[in-house]
Amino acid sequence: MQKRTIWRDATKPDTVEIIDQRRLPHEVSIVNLSTVEEVEQAIRDMWVRGAPLIGATAAYGMAILMSQLHKQNTELSYEQGKQLLLHSRPTAVNLAWAVQRMDAAITQVSKEEQVAIAWALADAITEEDVSICRGIAEAGLPLIRNIHQQYPQRPVNILTHCNAGRMATVEWGTATAPIYLAHSQGIPVHVWVDETRPRNQGASITAWELADAGIPHTLIADNAGGHLMQHGSVDLVIVGSDRTTKTGDVANKIGTYLKALAAHDNAVPFYVALPSPTIDWTLSNGVDEIPIEERSQREITHITGWEESSQQLLELRLSPAGSPAANPAFDVTPARLVTGLITERGICEASEAGLWEIFPERAP
Repeated sequence: MQKRTIWRDATKPDTVEIIDQRRLPHEVSIVNLSTVEEVEQAIRDMWVRGAPLIGATAAYGMAILMSQLHKQNTELSYEQGKQLLLHSRPTAVNLAWAVQRMDAAITQVSKEEQVAIAWALADAITEEDVSICRGIAEAGLPLIRNIHQQYPQRPVNILTHCNAGRMATVEWGTATAPIYLAHSQGIPVHVWVDETRPRNQGASITAWELADAGIPHTLIADNAGGHLMQHGSVDLVIVGSDRTTKTGDVANKIGTYLKALAAHDNAVPFYVALPSPTIDWTLSNGVDEIPIEERSQREITHITGWEESSQQLLELRLSPAGSPAANPAFDVTPARLVTGLITERGICEASEAGLWEIFPERAP
């Protein structure tokens, strides 16, 4: 199986390839992206998803835009193409971080150098994500190892929410990265996989990833997590992040806040795994300041699944035709409910002081 989630097309220098995640786990469909409009659609409609992967895809979108402008095969201006990418999804800060980083590099060189610089930097951002996620794996591994040493007679039971695995990054993942590393080192683990309504990224993607890696796991309804914690069946919760404030508040897939509350009530450690580009150093209060994406009502009123007899994806209505729906895609978990933040530089307290300790260059 393709190890990475985005890569350069070996035969077309101005094109990247992605796995269309809408069709997982039933079909691994590879899609070519060769225009900035296609990249924007892939991000907006969640062909790719997960903050780190969105950032890498947006970086390649900027490189593709430069190739289009160089060949004069787009009606968009540079600024229009850049803004198209910036507004494709609002919550994941990695998108703006990648576009702004690309913009700074592109606008500082001569016109003749811009295309080459853009592609080189997009490649570099992609490789950085792989390295960062490997660092998160190594930082989080001791958490799992320590629990195993306390209870060597059974697997370490970890609960995760949504998909913060390799399909949400270029490779490795964030929340699942320490799990993959623990499994590769022979530490027995078992993962409780939240289905993660309404788009079911846990059921469709996390479960698929873990099965492919040979990691024991059990799919559960979103609302089962608290019950499992009450009965001592969860040793550790690890989730990802789409945006984290400088004070340690965490925006992640809707339902994360409820898991944090249940973990707090049952004294279960609740960790957030995040790459440093996911930290928004301009924000202090996540509940008030992080923009929360409101997605289509149809994701609530309908469900898509694999129909066995016809061997195809079908969309079915769940609700009465006249019932409206609200669909906030993320919620914010306050720092007080977070045991610690797992970053590529190590684990820190979810606070401004904690983040400054491992990112001293950000301290005033």
